[in-house]
Amino acid sequence: MAEYRRLRVALLGAGAVGSQVADLLLRHGDELADRAGASLELAGIAVRDVDAPRDVHLPRELFTTDAESLILGSDIVIELMGGIEPARTSILQAIGSGADVVTANKALLATHGPELFEAADRVGASVHYEAAAAGAIPIIRPLRDSLAGDRIVRIMGIVNGTTNYILDRMDTEGADFADVLADAQRLGYAEADPTADVEGYDAAQKAAILASLAFHTAVPLDAVYREGITTVTASMIEEARAAGFVIKLLAVCERLDVDGTESISVRVYPALVPHSHPLASVHGANNAVFVEAEAAGSLMFYGAGAGGVQTASAVLGDVVSAARRHIAGGVGVGESTRANLPVVPIGHVTTRYQVTLEVADAPGVLATVAGILSDGGVSVATIVQTVEGDEEPTARLIIGTHRAAEQSLSAAVAALADSSVVERVVSVLRVEGE
Repeated sequence: MAEYRRLRVALLGAGAVGSQVADLLLRHGDELADRAGASLELAGIAVRDVDAPRDVHLPRELFTTDAESLILGSDIVIELMGGIEPARTSILQAIGSGADVVTANKALLATHGPELFEAADRVGASVHYEAAAAGAIPIIRPLRDSLAGDRIVRIMGIVNGTTNYILDRMDTEGADFADVLADAQRLGYAEADPTADVEGYDAAQKAAILASLAFHTAVPLDAVYREGITTVTASMIEEARAAGFVIKLLAVCERLDVDGTESISVRVYPALVPHSHPLASVHGANNAVFVEAEAAGSLMFYGAGAGGVQTASAVLGDVVSAARRHIAGGVGVGESTRANLPVVPIGHVTTRYQVTLEVADAPGVLATVAGILSDGGVSVATIVQTVEGDEEPTARLIIGTHRAAEQSLSAAVAALADSSVVERVVSVLRVEGE
């Protein structure tokens, strides 16, 4: 093996991803050194409990509860603890000591990213986070580097494997949400408390990260519109299929023109995706990010969005990049947020919709419903009607609209809900990817 400069690497956290990162660093150290141009020494692993059981056998002497001393003696710090604190304090400590940081902490980046990047800029360090947005899928570097000379117009992403697994099984098997969620928990795809996944919080954090990169604008997490999938039913899946769609939980980031001002919209919700769109074919717990750029056109990034060893691949790619910067010298590459575009509420979004209503099966109902939508500035494209019951029949209307502004559609749906002919607004789904 060639003689290389030695770089000390600190690892904070040894969970599903951290233990795999440590194992790969120890087993493939020579190969990584050849790629990085530096010998990567795993200086230690900071954990809360040294004796906790772990999936991978690692030398006990590497473990410590003294994170601060480990951080201050290292050139590269890998943070895989998750959560906000003490991760934020540890990363700031690492940056302050001049170390480069590698993290997969989407929650921290979505809430405190600008603070961390500014701290790194002040000392010329770098924060690497390829694993924070889509697991093993390389999307951060393509957005930040490969497409830096282009203009991103839109991003649509399936960025949460748990929800894609649930919706995919509901679509392919006709299963109910609760049954598939229970299976996902047994298989380890979903946590005991699945709220972060099924309510869209995880996807919203990733959407904020992707939008910030793509549009060179700091996107606060509270500016991301969010809906989860808990209201998606087997009948909604079936109706979507009959209309030529599949339901996916999407993170959508796009440029908009709002009254002559260039703006951006960042949102997460279950959407209707045409069967012809590449995202419709993303199955199981896989993730995919579909990027539309002015010059490059349409690009698709697909693969495993989670998993210990898969995510470890992205983490180690960042470690190699950080090591190369140390060897080459110079300041780290900072994050560009100079565009500073306004992030607008979802009311400014324009798309097509599928509105499902339960109405009385009586003469004049269709005309009344169409009139309410028309008065609200929403044009009807298609209507499918089914009738259930004999004595007091109830009709189910599945209405496809032409493109309409979200604020117009919302007002029209509220008017429908208040109408005497509408018994219940069953669902409102947006169409994306046409």
